[in-house]
Amino acid sequence: MAHEGYLIDQFLQDGSNQRTDEYGGSIENRARFLLEVIAAVSSVWGADRVGIKLSPSNTFYGMFDSNPQATFSYVLEALSSANLAYVHLMEPNEVDMKNRDVLHPVTPLFRPRYQGTLISNGNYTYETANYALANGEAELISFGKFFLANPDLPERFKLNAPLNEPDFKTFYGSGENGYTDYPFLEQVAR
Repeated sequence: MAHEGYLIDQFLQDGSNQRTDEYGGSIENRARFLLEVIAAVSSVWGADRVGIKLSPSNTFYGMFDSNPQATFSYVLEALSSANLAYVHLMEPNEVDMKNRDVLHPVTPLFRPRYQGTLISNGNYTYETANYALANGEAELISFGKFFLANPDLPERFKLNAPLNEPDFKTFYGSGENGYTDYPFLEQVAR
């Protein structure tokens, strides 16, 4: 289940949730919808086949929370007992770090709150990903923009080969360029 700025996030973060019923106000109430969705999906698929992506510091679609550390700590502690396949935490993006006062780094801050499998994403390099794994900050690191620009990213990491530079103008629906036209390593060597 994706989270960043969509329906679940709109209930969870107090920058968007202005409700006064049992789904608004306190952190517990704002987290209620997320936890109910997790319970409902887990009852159908089994919790070990359910994961969620949380973005405590990203401000996609105007998202923000007045106390993200408290909000996401509560959620992660509640999810620890849900026996999910994983929780995927997003680090803040460059724009948010430059223009906003956001939590950074996210993963080491919240790792003690969640006892299950944790995936982290956001601005990792090969070196910083290995550092995070070696220090127990996460069990897995995912890569977005580097995979979009490098269809053979694992091989490039293995060989310590140079990476293609991502062209952000082609990401996410900006036409037919991107996604399938970045060169593979053997094409670059020619």
